[in-house]
Order: sequence, then C-alpha cells, then structure tokens
Amino acid sequence: MILTLAASQARADLQISAPAGEHMVMQQGRPLRISGTDTPGQAIHARLGAASASTVAGTDGRWQLALATAPPAGGPFTMTIAGSTTVTFTDVWSGEVWIASGQSNMELPLRRASGADEAVADGCAGLHLFLEPQETAAAPATKLAGGWQSCNRDTAAEFSAVAFHFGRQIHRALGVPVGLIQSAWGGTPAEAWTPRAALLAEPTLKAMVDTFDAATHNPHRREEIERQVAAWEAKNFHQDTGNRGEARGYAAPRTNTHGWSKMELPQLWESAGLAIDGAVWFRREVELPSDWAGRDLALSLGAIDDFDTTYWNGERVGATGAETPHYYAAPRRYTVPARLVKAGANVVAVRVFDHYGSGGFAGMPAQLRVMPAERTTNGANGATPLSLAGAWLYRIERKLPPALADFSTRPRGLASDDPESPSVLWNGMMAPLARLPIAGVIWYQGESNVAHASQYRTLFPTMIRAWRAAWGEPALPFLYVQLPNFGGTRPERALGDSGWAELREAQALALREPRTAMAVTLDVGDSNDLHPRNKQEVGRRLALAALKSVYGRDVVAAGPTLASVAREGATMRVRFSSVASGLDTSDGAPPRGFLIAGADHTWHAASARIDGASVIVSSPDVPEPIAVRYGWANDPATNLRNQADLPAAPFRSDDWPAVTAAIATP
Repeated sequence: MILTLAASQARADLQISAPAGEHMVMQQGRPLRISGTDTPGQAIHARLGAASASTVAGTDGRWQLALATAPPAGGPFTMTIAGSTTVTFTDVWSGEVWIASGQSNMELPLRRASGADEAVADGCAGLHLFLEPQETAAAPATKLAGGWQSCNRDTAAEFSAVAFHFGRQIHRALGVPVGLIQSAWGGTPAEAWTPRAALLAEPTLKAMVDTFDAATHNPHRREEIERQVAAWEAKNFHQDTGNRGEARGYAAPRTNTHGWSKMELPQLWESAGLAIDGAVWFRREVELPSDWAGRDLALSLGAIDDFDTTYWNGERVGATGAETPHYYAAPRRYTVPARLVKAGANVVAVRVFDHYGSGGFAGMPAQLRVMPAERTTNGANGATPLSLAGAWLYRIERKLPPALADFSTRPRGLASDDPESPSVLWNGMMAPLARLPIAGVIWYQGESNVAHASQYRTLFPTMIRAWRAAWGEPALPFLYVQLPNFGGTRPERALGDSGWAELREAQALALREPRTAMAVTLDVGDSNDLHPRNKQEVGRRLALAALKSVYGRDVVAAGPTLASVAREGATMRVRFSSVASGLDTSDGAPPRGFLIAGADHTWHAASARIDGASVIVSSPDVPEPIAVRYGWANDPATNLRNQADLPAAPFRSDDWPAVTAAIATP
C-alpha cells in the first residue's frame, strides 16, 4: 500500500504551459516552442499537421520541445500533445504575434477609450487576445499565467485599446490571424521592465539597483516610501473633504429631484461635457417585480472612476475607496440586503468622487444591472437581470477644476513586490515570454520617467537591447509611442524648458537602434488627462510603422522629421524629411509651436511659414538666431503635418543642457 501511494504521488498529469493553448496564435514561419510538466521520464509527443516532435520529461518533470516550423498563416489547426495523458487543442491559428507592453496608456482597456462601442460593433474576427496577469518577481519567472481568447465584444472590452486597434489594422492589411499579448502595468517606469544584469552592466544605471538592494534590507524604508507616496497624492490629487450630499438627502427615495440633469450611463462624465473633478451624484429609479421583494440583490455597476459610495433606498450598500488596488478600474459589485428590497419602485443612488483625470461610470452597458443574489445552475432562479444602463439623474455636489498631477515627482517603490522597483516586471511578466517566437513588440511608456528624461536616453535603448538579447534576436522589431501632449496651462520652468519634451527627445534618440519605429502623438493627447481616449489613431500609427518597417508595405508611416537647420540672415530655415508630397498644417493657419533663440539662450515664440519642404522661422526679438525648437513643451500648441496627415515630430537644433540632467538618479 505504501509503495502504491508513493507511486501515485509521483505521477503527474500532462500540463501545457501558457501561452500554448486553445485559441492560440503561433508566429507563422517560425519554430513553435511548447513546454510543460509531466511525470519525470515520461515521453512527450507533439503533432501539428504534418509536423511532429518528441522529448522526455526531466527529473523535475519539466519538458520542452519545438515543432520545426509553424504552418502558413491560417487555421484553425489541431495540435495534440501526448504524455501520461493526451491534450488536444482544436482552435490553433498561425499568423502574426505581437507583444503589447508599457504602462497605463497601453493598459487602458477598450471600454474606456473613445468609440469603443463602434469599434467592437465593426467586428474583430481574426484577432486573438492574451491578457497576462500582473505579477512582480524578485527573480526571472519561468511560468506564465493567463490564456488565449478569441476576440469578441466582451473580451475586447477589457483588452488594451491601443493593441486592439493596432492588431485590427494589421489583420485587415495582411489578411492573416493576429495574436496580441498584453503585458502592461500602469504607473511603472522603464527600469521595472529591464533585466537586472542589463542595469548593472551600465554604469549610469547601476545606482538604481544598488539603491534598491540597500532599501530591501532596511525594514523602515517601505514605510517611508508609503508615507512619501501618500504625501505626494495629497499634494497632487484633489482630496474628498466630506460627503455633503448624503446630509442633503441626495440618496433618499423621496428627494425632490427638480433641477437635476440627465446623463446616459455608463460613460465618463467628461464625455458628456462635464469637464470637472470633484463629487457628482447619480440616481435612478428601478422598478422591481413582486417576487424580488425581501430578497438579497446583486448590484453591478461596472468600473467607477475614481471612488464611490452606493445607496439603495437611502441606505449605504457599498463603497470603494483608495484602499482598493486599481480602484479606478475595479468593477463594483455590491449586495443589497433583503430588508431594503421592495416590490415596485426602488432608488439606487451613487456618489462618485473623482480626484484626478476622468470621472464617472467607466464600464460597459452590460455591467450595469441588478438581479437576485441567489444562484442556481440555471442562473438566478430563472430571473432575468434588470439593466441599469440608460438615463440617470445627476447633480454636482462639489465642482473642482481638473487636477494637474506632476507624476514626474511621484516617489518610486523599493520592494520586490512593488511594480515600480527595478527589474521586477521583467522578472514577473516579460521573462516568461522571452524566446516565444513573435513578430515584434509595441510599447507605450515614459510618463513615469519624465523626471529623469536625461537618464532615459540610456535606459530606454538599454531595455530594448536587453529584450532583444533575451529573445536571441538582435533586430527584433520594436515600435513605440512617443508621449502625447499633456499638462494644459501648467507653467513650464521657462519657455523652452520641459521634462516631457526631453523625454520625447530621449524616445526619438532610440531610433538609432535597428528596426525601431516611433508613432508621434503630439496632436492626439488631452491637456487635462494623462490617459487620452483617442487610442484608435495611436493604434493606426503604430500599424503604419509595422506595415512599412516590418512587412515592407509602401505606406507613409511618419510625419515631417527634422533634416537640417540653417541660418539665413535673421531667419532659420528648417528642412524636413518625410514630407509626403508637401508640408501642411492641420487647420490651414501658419505653423505654430516654433521657438527661436540667440546667443543669450533665451527662447522666444516665433513666426513661421511653409516654403516647400522647409519652414522659415523668425522673431523680431531675435535678430541673430542660432537655434530653433518645435513642440518643445509639456503641452505645446502645434499644427505642422505632411500630406499624409501625420504630425511633425518635435525637435531641437541645439544641444544645450537639459533641465532634467541635474535631477538625481532614483
């Protein structure tokens, strides 16, 4: 009996490691690598069409093999892996696989982007989505969580909007299946995505790791960082000074709602023309059937940005605050106690406080619903959920101007479970993907490195080269988004000084790396929102870059780019490449966004006019100019473009000291 028990404990069923699985896309024309676990010594056989491969599980039960070459684009194919058991996947596709990584603007889901309903209604067949769970790790991980899903309205809603629009453009242009792997985490700096060895090997980056190592051995450092972050948020975000609406009866069933306005929900209130932060109340009457009376209800409101307090018939039934991770995207699900539930008219009221960025109901219409809480195998006792999507009444409790948070000064974490720490996201999220055959990477990040933009000149290409080394592909395509305009009327240190502009310059300098391309987005940002909603154009521009640089298509993929600058008397002639049949402006007005300076290094706003493939820049305040800049501000007013309607890239002709150069290494 003991021997039998020991033998049974030693056996292990065949397990296939992600990202292999049902609905997967494999990179066409490349070897297909598969790995997993089984009983030590177990023979493993894999077959996909005419291709097959075999191996044996090691003493630790792990195994890996490679099928010589994935079949030509198409599918579905059937893949069978046989070991101690047999696993068969019947929905396997061959096509183009891209990794989408970065911080919150890559993470921002389609449901929160503009035009989400129209985008999904337009169809997304041919896309397959893999949403990687967010994980940190102290050392490179080998296992990957998550699974593939075919694209549809529900799966697309929670997926990266940028990646979705990029993938759909690629699918439409190439006519092949496209697999998208989202591996992103909001608010994270580039060093978190960079391997430890790469940081240590670069003298100017090594201090990051040294500081991190020292802090992890200091039991008080974590508490200190948390206090610093709390102090930063108190300074940069609006604070909720109290719930005045409850005392005024805004949640009470019999409140007089004369003077309240109407808003269709779900939507962010900025989309409805309410350009404010602060506290806004929403309420709606719900007519319940008689057999729901006296029963617990499951109330779903989707995601609410940022915080909420929710009421049913005047009593609080739930609340979500800053203690909840990713509170701005967390779906609200509350239980309404039976004693509050009556037949006929009931009132649900929600107080929403927005301390920064967009505010309101950020979910999908299907997420706004209420139904009996008890469930059976046939659903909620056969009851059909009542939709709460549609017209709600709203009233402003506290009106605040949009907060302009300075994220460049936000303290960074120093712990292995903090996603801002060096290398922890490479270890937890990217290392398990390394060596997976892919077409390339799309990247949207940089906001969290603005305060150290000068350092980013070294950090960003170091990260790119480290990823390529991990994949064993020195020219792995790496396409990225240059930071958009942001900051509104926030004053700069001085005209011509800008950390955001310097970060954009650092991104542009990374184009020196082979097979890189950059999507300029200086015209599609939002002055008051770090997360601009127009992700369709961002995805389109990345797709143009891929079609040209990766797939060899004859398309215009870049806007006007600085070619040379020459002084002509009291003017500066700026010559551009990538003019695509000529320069133009987006509004027909003379070019805006140029600055000019003389030997005193003092910048002045300049007049500009188009002259063929050049722009002539001048200012009466600078009779002897020596330098010119374009789009050199956090939130510059620019309008220069080419005939392909792609914006000019920001630039400077000088090499004067950067304002971020003196900021200490984090």
